[in-house]
Formats: sequence, C-alpha cells, structure tokens
Amino acid sequence: MNAQLAHPRLLWTHRQPSATPVEIMRRMVNRKHGKKLLNYHDLHKYSVEDFTFWLDLWEFLGIISSIPPNPKQSTKIIIEGQLREVPLWFPGARLNYAENLLYRQDDSVACTVSGESGLVTNYTFRELPIVTNSITAVTIALATASIGGIFSSTATDMGTEGILDRYRQIRPRFVFAETEVIYGGKTVNLLSKVTNVIRDLSDKGLQQAILLPSARTGKEIHHDIVNSTILSTFLNSGDDRELSFEQLPFNQPLFILYSSGTSGKPKCIVHSAGGVLLQTKKDIRLGFGLSHDDTYFQYTTTGWMMWTFMLTGLACGSRIVLYDGSPFHPDLQTYLKFINDQGVSVLGTSPRFLAEILGRGIKIMDVGPFESLRVIGCTGAVLTSPMFEWTQKEFGGNIHLISTSGGTDICGSFVTGTPNLPVHSGVEIQAKTLGMKVEVFDPAGNNIEHTGQPGELVCTRPHPSLPLRFWGDTSGERLRDAYFNMYPGIWRQGDFMVVNPITKGIIILGRSDGVLNPSGVRFGSAEIYSVLEKFSESLDDSLCVGQRRSRDMDERVLLFLKMREGYAFTQQLESDIKIAIRTSLSARHVPSFIFEVKDIPYTVNGKKIEIAVKQIVSGSDLQPSGTVANPESLKLYYKYRDIENLRAKL
Repeated sequence: MNAQLAHPRLLWTHRQPSATPVEIMRRMVNRKHGKKLLNYHDLHKYSVEDFTFWLDLWEFLGIISSIPPNPKQSTKIIIEGQLREVPLWFPGARLNYAENLLYRQDDSVACTVSGESGLVTNYTFRELPIVTNSITAVTIALATASIGGIFSSTATDMGTEGILDRYRQIRPRFVFAETEVIYGGKTVNLLSKVTNVIRDLSDKGLQQAILLPSARTGKEIHHDIVNSTILSTFLNSGDDRELSFEQLPFNQPLFILYSSGTSGKPKCIVHSAGGVLLQTKKDIRLGFGLSHDDTYFQYTTTGWMMWTFMLTGLACGSRIVLYDGSPFHPDLQTYLKFINDQGVSVLGTSPRFLAEILGRGIKIMDVGPFESLRVIGCTGAVLTSPMFEWTQKEFGGNIHLISTSGGTDICGSFVTGTPNLPVHSGVEIQAKTLGMKVEVFDPAGNNIEHTGQPGELVCTRPHPSLPLRFWGDTSGERLRDAYFNMYPGIWRQGDFMVVNPITKGIIILGRSDGVLNPSGVRFGSAEIYSVLEKFSESLDDSLCVGQRRSRDMDERVLLFLKMREGYAFTQQLESDIKIAIRTSLSARHVPSFIFEVKDIPYTVNGKKIEIAVKQIVSGSDLQPSGTVANPESLKLYYKYRDIENLRAKL
C-alpha cells in the first residue's frame, strides 16, 4: 500500500449528518424498499448494483415531468456485462430541462449579476424568462432548452481558430455574440474576431448572428457585419407567445460541450437534457447539500462545463451568482470581499485560485468573516494535500472542503464529496459519486483498488449522463475509440487515481496520458506538485512532465518552475527541491532535470497543459490550438528536446 495513505488525519466531520439530503435519501430508500443501508458506502453499493436507484433519485429530487418514467422500462444497455451502446434511459418519459430550472416563478432572487464595476443587479425567478443584457447567456440557454433546441457556448477569451474549430463542426443556425467585454479594467474589442467567425460560418448553415449590447454602456450598436442583427431586432421578430415548455424525451439533446482540444480538434460532446438535469442536480443537491436557502457562486466562463453545472443550482431553488470579469481587478481582496458580502454559502473554485490567495499572502479573516460560507467545491485540477489543509484551516474548520473530479465528457462527477462522511488529510476526495461504479484498473484490466496502488479510473456500469454521441459521429466509432478502446465495454476516463483502503478516500494523481514512468515506476504529477507547495513563497507555478524520445531507452522526468517576482532560481533551490521530493516520496520520484521557465501553458478554462508539453519535449511538432490561453508559452519548451546539447551550451 502507498505509504502516503497509511495514517490519515481527521480534518472535518459534519455537525449533524442525519439532517443532510443524502442521509434523508438513504432513509427514504430503506423505507421504500425494505432495505438496511447503514451508511454512504451501503447507499453507493445499492446505487451501482440496482438501476432502481435512478428511479428513487428521480423521485427524491422532484424532477418535473409531464410523463414520469415507467419503472419497467428503465434502460436498454447491457450485453454480457459490457456496454455496447449508449443507453436509452426512461423511454416514454417526457420533461423539459428549462421548466425544472424555472419551477419557482416567484419573487425570490434567482440570479445576482456583478463584475469589475462593483454594480450588483438581482433578477427574480419571475423575471428570469425575460432576456436582459447582463444575464443574456443564461436566458438564451434556458430559452433554447424550453423549445428543445441545442445550446453550445465558448468563452470570449478564446481565439478565433479555437471558436471555429468548434463551430465549424456543429454548424450553428444562430450565433449570439459579444462585441466587447470588460476584463482587468480594460474594454476588449471583439469586433474583428466576431466578424471573422460570422463570415466563416455564413456558408456553413448560419442563418443569423445576433450582436449583444455594449458591455460598457448597455446600449445596442449597429455594426456593418454580414448576416447579423442586433438583439432587440431579433426579439421583435417573435410572435409574442407566452413562455411554454416543450415536453421532450429524456434523451433529447441539450448541450454540446467540448474537450480541451490542446493537441487537435476538440471533440463535440452531445449531452441529453435528462442526463444533465438528473446528474448535475444529484451532484449539487446530495454532494453540496444545495437548497433554496443557499447562494451558489461558481466562478467560470461560459466555455467551461462548470457553467452548465452551475445553472442547475436554479433547479434546487438556490440563488446563483454570475460574475463577469477578472477576480484580480482591482485586486484579489476586493473579489473575496464580494464573495463575503454576497453571503455566498457554496463557493465553486479551482486549486489555482486558492494557490493565488496563498501565494499573495492574503489572510482570509482579514477580508471578512465569511459567516455564510459552508461549502467550498474545488475542481479543474488536482488539489494537493498541503493546499487542501491550508484551505481547510484558512477558511475555518467548519467549512466542508469538497474536491471533485469528473469531466466535460459526462457533465458531472465520478468522485466527489459528501457531507455524511469525514474528511481526512491527504485524501482530497471523499467518495465515489452515487450511481457511478468507479473502479481502479491496472493495464491488464484487473481491479487493483484494494491494494492501494494507482491505476486507471474506469466506470464499469452505465449512467444517465453518458454522452449521446460526438456531433457528426453517426456510427459512434469516434466515441467508442475515445472512451472504450483500452477496456472494451468499460469507460476509461483518462485519469490516474488511487483509493485509500482504510478510509475509501480517493486521490487523483493527474491525467493518465501524463503519468510519469521512469524505470517502470508509475506516479502522477500531483505527487510532485504536492511537495512543491512547501516552496510556494518563491514559486509562482510549476509543470512536471515525462520525456521519452525515440533514442531514449527510458523515460525521465522534467520539472519546470516559474518563479515569483523578486525570487531567483538558484542551485540551492534546485537542491532543496530534490531533497524534499526524495524525502517526501522516494529517490525514483526526483526529476532528472529542473529548469526555470518564464511561463506555464494553460487552457482558457484554467487547466495546466501537461500532455502538450510532454509531446513537445519528446519530439512532436505540436501546433497549439485556440484553446491555449497563452499559446506563446508552448514555444518555450521546444529547446528542451535536446537537453544534452542545451546543457553543453550553458
């Protein structure tokens, strides 16, 4: 067993676990079916062995439908224990995604909108169906869903080619476009980008582009762009019908989300309305305990799956907070004060953001008491053990810090937090998500979970948010190749993970494509990043990848460091880091080389790009896609293909 898992330290337990939604559901299942499920692990076992769980979940979550599911026709899925086709879930059932999000229709606040200006605007559930400027993305998504249309979005900071790599594939009928945004205190003109996108798509099925009002003034501006109109003109072309909700099959397509596409064209992943609704409401209602008393703030762009995840907060009756702009303008303290002042109770963020708070020396209690905050959900990257413990302590011991891992591929989580289990030091993720039969496989397809050794995260049983297909992949061949090629009939997520046999807690070690494998010893980059937290005062960022070129007999580990302003990369620092890695992990974990670099590549969604750098230093002539937020940074790594010659020159 991995030595790091042997002696976990208790960090948090819920004060009243019996009152949590997940415990209430466990008792409901016991009463309904005459079972004796004693705890979360018993409930999870039931959820992945009996498809009746999904009917129980439908009932518990109060899914609104015109025709409920027939218990005798749940799924059409399994042949000899293997997944051979995308399941047909709940045939005959009819519902509408938007109706489930707009069910309240009262004067409670549904959305709070703000940004760098500090201006705060509230919109009630009754007002939400009305399109307004600052909340347009939400209302467009819900309006599209109400009639059974398919919604897809990208972030405004994505490059022209990144946008076209996506939209050329799906050939949208209508495009709603911002022509300017405010970020970092500056107005960014998007007119040239928008013009190029519309011109390119106009011969690929685009009927019309709708230009949204100015981000600065709120006024509509006429632009001489082919095949476009302004928002008010588009809205006036309607027939003034009252809002209604088309009743549609569970598997009706709802969203097209995109893989990162850092080393090729992104996959266009089609998700169903029922699957997204059931899965995301389960994740936030049972995992986060979200209810009508909560305020949920997930900082995200419209190009990340967490934006669609956040929308489901409305289905729980919660107030959601939308923030447009940079969290670092005018400064990070102002942004944190906004979170405190808004009474945010459930905060969704990323490890990178938490690292910025630590690295800048900000003391949370100097900003505000954060009295309402009870849950912090962290995703997008691996949350290292030191950062986990710092966050738990800094925000107060009563905070339930939840690290989750799932993906755009399923628009939900595979592993997550739950309020009815304890949180332990070093075990960043508490449990497997209900309904998700997650296992750890070795390369031969054996379940090695009980050994405490790392392996591939796989899901061996279908669930409702399996993607319907990739757009344009009529045969399903590309989807099968992406997820079922290593273990036939079994979903391979592409993450490297280990389960603690003592606590059942989970550590995600990084992407399995980026697993480090020097001399046959496999480990994840997250183990290295965890040690580097000790040097956070001087290190701004880091990147750890494997290098194996055609002439190499073995893989070696390269570690790249970005220094904080005012700190220098020295031989002493290099020596201290190697000693710390050897002491905390082993001699096999120590990188062969450590280099200073000026920048670390990230996607526009804030995810560190390891695999592309691994390909570059191993000899690939990679062309960065439009999803790389800082594409120039990738050029910094080409010189490390020939380290021997580089060292000789130095």
